[in-house]
Amino acid sequence: MTKALVIIDVQKGMFIAGDPHNGDRVVETLANVLDQARSAATPVFFVQHDGGKGSPLDPDKDGFAFHEALTPRAGEDVTVKRFCNAFQDTDLLAKLTDAGVEEIVVGGMQTEFCVDTAVRGAFERGLKVTLIADGHTTFDTPALSAERIIAHHNHTLASGHFATVVEGERIEL
Repeated sequence: MTKALVIIDVQKGMFIAGDPHNGDRVVETLANVLDQARSAATPVFFVQHDGGKGSPLDPDKDGFAFHEALTPRAGEDVTVKRFCNAFQDTDLLAKLTDAGVEEIVVGGMQTEFCVDTAVRGAFERGLKVTLIADGHTTFDTPALSAERIIAHHNHTLASGHFATVVEGERIEL
């Protein structure tokens, strides 16, 4: 079964907008998984959110760029999206299908929005999904701390059988 790594919305603007929970540690985890993928010649797909004019992810501003530790190399795919779901109105599924990908390993930002929606969207499209348990993050909200949001989504996505949830150091590519 061909696997691919999918990194979602780890863009400079996410760090300009606030302080994501364990942001540096999540970036480090993702960078380690990315290095593993590149060493194993595993396909890598980056997803980049276009937040529109005036947002922290405005495509005409510095915040749209990827975090410097997680920048695509030549030949690595980038899908720009405008919705939470990386599959909505994009050709991501076609790109994965063309590459023979049947399983994706997912990490990125924000847990309760784009990560959750991408995991569920991939599952609905017949892909097997592994979520990097310590490879996604978000911000505190008035309702819940980021730590609780992350724990909740790890539990919900695993118990709902949308994804296998695995710590970054245990990911196999």
